Parts: sequence; C-alpha cells; structure tokens
Amino acid sequence: MQAQLTVRLSEDLDKGISTLARKLHLKRSDIVRIALERFLGESNVEEGRPYDKVKGLIGSVGSGVSDLGEAHRRHLLTKFKKHA
Repeated sequence: MQAQLTVRLSEDLDKGISTLARKLHLKRSDIVRIALERFLGESNVEEGRPYDKVKGLIGSVGSGVSDLGEAHRRHLLTKFKKHA
C-alpha cells in the first residue's frame, strides 16, 4: 500500500508544478513524486559525529613547524613581535 502525504505549497510553487504537469502531460502528484525521488537520490546526508566527517582531513596539512603543538605560544608570540 502506498503512503499518502499532505503538503502545503506556496502559490508560486503550486503554479510551477501545475505548469510543468501540463507541459509534460503528467499528474501533479507525479511531478512531486519525481522531484522527491530525485532529491532523495542526490542528497548526500551522512550520519555520525562531526569527527567522523573530518577524520580523513586531520593531519593532511603540515605547517612546516615541527614543534607547533608543543610550543604554539612561543611561536605565536614570535609572530606577533615580528608584525608589531
């Protein structure tokens, strides 16, 4: 059995669907169904923690400073003094 969904549309969206349905000789519901299938097929929503989304990027860029994590304060102060 197919499910039914009721959706409220703006006037512009309603007119656009009706116009397209007439041009393509389809029902309005067919236009909406096709649009939803396409949207769901193209959407790339990944679930998971934010870390999981970026873990492949971590460590992929180097600063050229070997002890940046250990002596970041010293490096920042040196940088500030040069530009002051």
